[in-house]
Amino acid sequence: MIMNDVAESTLVLGRGPQALLDRATEDPTGPLTVGLSGPAGHGKTMLLTELARIHKQAGVAVRTTVPEPGEPVDEDALLLVDDAHLLDDERLAVLLRLAATRRHRLVVAHRPWPRSAALTDLADTLRRDGKAVLLSPFTREQTADYLAATPELGRRDLVDFVHAQTGGVPRDVERLTRGLLATPTSADAPSEAPRSVLLEFAPDLEAQSADIRRLLLAVAVGVPLPVGMLGALLGREPEAVDELIAATRAAGLVGADGRLAPLVRRAVTALSPTTDRSAVWRHIGELQLARGGAVLPLVRSLRGLGVIGDCPPSTLAAAAQEALADDPALAADLFAAATAAGHPASARQALATALAGNLDDALRLADRLLATADPVDRTGAAMVAATALAHRGHVGRSVELFTWSGTASAAAFATVGGLATGDLTAAAPPEDDPVGEPPTLHASAARLMAKGVRASVTGTPAAALSALVQAAALLEPDGRAALLPDSPAALAALTAVHCGELDIAERVLHRAQAAGVGGPLMARRHRLAQAWILMVRGQTLAAAERLATVTGDGRPLESRDLLFAAALRMGIGRRNSDLGALKSGWGQALEAVVRHPVDLFTLLPLGELAIAGARLGDLARLTPYLREGWSLLDRLGAPALWSVPLHWSGLHAAILTDEPAVADEHVAALLAAAGHSRYAAVVAAAAESWVEVLRGVVDPVRVEAAARGLHDTGLCWDGARLAGQAAIRTADRRAMTTLLECARVLQGRPGGAVSGQRTTAGEPTAQVADAIARPAQQGLSDREYEVAELVLAGLTYREIGDRLFISAKTVEHHVARMRSRLNCANRTELLALLRTVVADRASNAAGQPWPQRQAR
Repeated sequence: MIMNDVAESTLVLGRGPQALLDRATEDPTGPLTVGLSGPAGHGKTMLLTELARIHKQAGVAVRTTVPEPGEPVDEDALLLVDDAHLLDDERLAVLLRLAATRRHRLVVAHRPWPRSAALTDLADTLRRDGKAVLLSPFTREQTADYLAATPELGRRDLVDFVHAQTGGVPRDVERLTRGLLATPTSADAPSEAPRSVLLEFAPDLEAQSADIRRLLLAVAVGVPLPVGMLGALLGREPEAVDELIAATRAAGLVGADGRLAPLVRRAVTALSPTTDRSAVWRHIGELQLARGGAVLPLVRSLRGLGVIGDCPPSTLAAAAQEALADDPALAADLFAAATAAGHPASARQALATALAGNLDDALRLADRLLATADPVDRTGAAMVAATALAHRGHVGRSVELFTWSGTASAAAFATVGGLATGDLTAAAPPEDDPVGEPPTLHASAARLMAKGVRASVTGTPAAALSALVQAAALLEPDGRAALLPDSPAALAALTAVHCGELDIAERVLHRAQAAGVGGPLMARRHRLAQAWILMVRGQTLAAAERLATVTGDGRPLESRDLLFAAALRMGIGRRNSDLGALKSGWGQALEAVVRHPVDLFTLLPLGELAIAGARLGDLARLTPYLREGWSLLDRLGAPALWSVPLHWSGLHAAILTDEPAVADEHVAALLAAAGHSRYAAVVAAAAESWVEVLRGVVDPVRVEAAARGLHDTGLCWDGARLAGQAAIRTADRRAMTTLLECARVLQGRPGGAVSGQRTTAGEPTAQVADAIARPAQQGLSDREYEVAELVLAGLTYREIGDRLFISAKTVEHHVARMRSRLNCANRTELLALLRTVVADRASNAAGQPWPQRQAR
């Protein structure tokens, strides 16, 4: 309905207007009685102009003024009347008489409001005796047709942008098109309209009354406002408010849905005087608070407009409280804005800041509140400070603050913290539970957490896991605003890993992650636990990808999460036989250990780092921390659930450092704990088989049973590793074949061939077994081992040569020899076998069995 400035021949019309023009073109002298209705900016004037052009070209006289009463009117002429809603009753009566005769040809255009009785009669007559055409906004297809006349604006993304910004109002589409043509083009659609386009709305807004401008500011808030509130805001009765709304719609500023298009909303916000805007929005906030309504939608909308400063502090604080459960980060920002505007700081602000993951600001705020706030806020501040300190490894101080708080939840968290630091007295159930806190979901979950951790030390694994899983489930409906020193889901997963129940661990973490339990503060903890499970299963690629979701955003990790992340990197590198990754990550791993004091819940990563340290020949630097871990377990009575995994890690560290006596001590401890759980029994059997294999005693049936047991408890990589090590140490060809096939199956790989040799019936051929076993029997040279390690680290031949002071051609010769001796058909097979050979040599070179174990 609007002529394009660039291509003036382009006229985009809906079905009704196009039919009207087609009719006029086909029969310019035929009967024509039409009423055009539409808001401002919808093309009424342009359609009348096009009708005038068509009739003038056909030689028909066109008149655009309303005849005076009694003035004769040429019946052959075409009468075109624009803005009939502005005519007085006398002139409308003239038009009504002309239409009623059915002899005169006239087209009358008007807005839907104001609508006097005389205009209503005229519109009814035009519709009854002629035709009524309603002008509406462009559809997206019509917007695309309009922009198609300008090639540089015909892109799909620009069409979407223009239509979304304007709501399809033709006047606004034209304005925005002109603005886009006047600005430099870019590959991407703009995020907002140029300011020059906003300025074009100034005359439209200035033409409105003060009440309409205030109404537009209220609608610009972007949230539905009841008529009653608008009446209180404008000082008008509901009927008068309805009239004002109709006026804004007729002006083409508000859509049929009662909302402003984004372009108009920005124009209203930007062009209204700041004092008027602030007054209206502050009044809306006060009215909403007074009626007990939600203010968060209002504040969120104003924040999106960049004018949050127009909100009073009380409104900001109320909105922050509403946001706390679902969006702690937003709540923290709103609390901060309220405080900057003069609202007093509170424990809820510290809570939101901590939940958002900003522990620095949360600790500073909580510390101030502890010294200056009222008793209620001091209690809340103590809970925030205690939780933040727990995340940073200061568990002892955290326990003190939880105990000082005096609530039931705080007492439960103090129990968890006490046990984590090796205080066995914390395992005793409290004689009298603290009072004053209702049994909410959060309080009940805290008590179950304490019960579960207590059972993990003094009870059974089943009881511990059950209580912790129940605690995690209690928080799922409303856990986003739960500030926790540790997540019950994370503790349940940790306990499940120690029990070999990885499926349970995965499910409880998935539910906690989906429910957002603990907010952003706990999201990383949950993802790290998920990555750990993937790593233990041997799914190192998936584990690395999950780890990247924790570390990829660039935000610093708290000390506990940093320790788990460092152990994950080292564990993934070890399982991938990536010596380069182990060496590069070792320094960061040591720093992580130093930053976080040893506690019960970090023994798992400490054990993984012990194996990595042994692999690198640097275990001595971890010895003090391992000693502290063993001391902690001794203070707790050496609970099997927590000590078995550390003994398992200690065994593998001893294997790598070639210390048979130390390995025997760990095996003995594991065998002593075998009756504690199925997991302990499986690990004990596997440990005993492992050291026997290293001593050259390979019982294939027993080894395979131990390896499959490890696999069934989730230790998939370890199970495959045990079977593989046994295979390359046995001289029995049949046993070797069986164990190699077992290793492949446990790794999730199909039985198959090396060097392109296919097998039948799922069993590898003797030649395949030879290819795997030959490195163990013949051994690579020391130089070949050095080259193999650097190849696995990803270095080029030239880089390896520089490192070893040999030529790249010599490196290539070494690789070719290894490929020939290992009987590998391609580089992929070579790398796979080199990982096995290098890792095996690091464990303990084949052909050099350990001495037999002394009788106990």
